[in-house]
Amino acid sequence: METALTYIVIAIVLTIIVLVVLKLNRKDFNIEANKLITYLGGKDNIINAECNMSRFKVILKDVSIVDKDGIQKLGAKGIVEIDNQLKIIFGKDARVLKKYISQIV
Repeated sequence: METALTYIVIAIVLTIIVLVVLKLNRKDFNIEANKLITYLGGKDNIINAECNMSRFKVILKDVSIVDKDGIQKLGAKGIVEIDNQLKIIFGKDARVLKKYISQIV
């Protein structure tokens, strides 16, 4: 009986540890979206934002004020600049970031 109780307590402790680790590793996309907006020159600099698959496409008023290094530190795997637009490869996070940015802009 004591052995079963010991295993139950160990299982509960391990479950709590796993949940804490998962929560610490989860991105806060609201914070990430705010940082991305700042790196893009602020919400007044953003004309339009779209997302298809792993790419986040944004049309800007002034591309010269964009902090590309900051965007890459957020996890961008690549940035392509064409005229007044940027195509940023974020992978699976692109759609979630687009959702949060649409709510802010």
